Amino acid sequence: MADDKEREDITVAEFHKKIKDAFEVFDHEANNTVDVREIGTIIRSLGCCPSEGELHDLIAEVEEEEPTGYIRFEKFLPVMTEVLLERRYRPIPEDILLRAFEVLDPSKRGFLLKEELIKYMTEEGEPFSQEEMEEMLSAAIDPESNSVHYKDYIAMMVIDES
Repeated sequence: MADDKEREDITVAEFHKKIKDAFEVFDHEANNTVDVREIGTIIRSLGCCPSEGELHDLIAEVEEEEPTGYIRFEKFLPVMTEVLLERRYRPIPEDILLRAFEVLDPSKRGFLLKEELIKYMTEEGEPFSQEEMEEMLSAAIDPESNSVHYKDYIAMMVIDES
């Protein structure tokens, strides 16, 4: 039993270091605060993939009662440690992403045209912002065919959790 507690302490210490390192990248004033708009980037850099709604809830949890536009490290650390310990917001597995793309490609071509992708990603489900769409297109589109070969895109985007 003591071994389990010791292992958890090591894990917590490792998580604290990872969280601190990620936070410090965006702490431009070196005052243990970051712009609230950077929280999603920090969380994703730690291997978590929350939806926009989940991200909004997390931000509400770490914001000051009177929001200042900045998040303090001492409020962020315990919440993010809990998220990592509970393995919340895990990335979607490759096979599920593939099935999702295949649903959008009923003729089984293995690709989606740029226009199709834009339509699906901005008009269906939780829509992408213009910035998110541009970022995805820059990584996903084959400029020669103006399409996304989704198996290649998925392989490039999947986070290896090992």
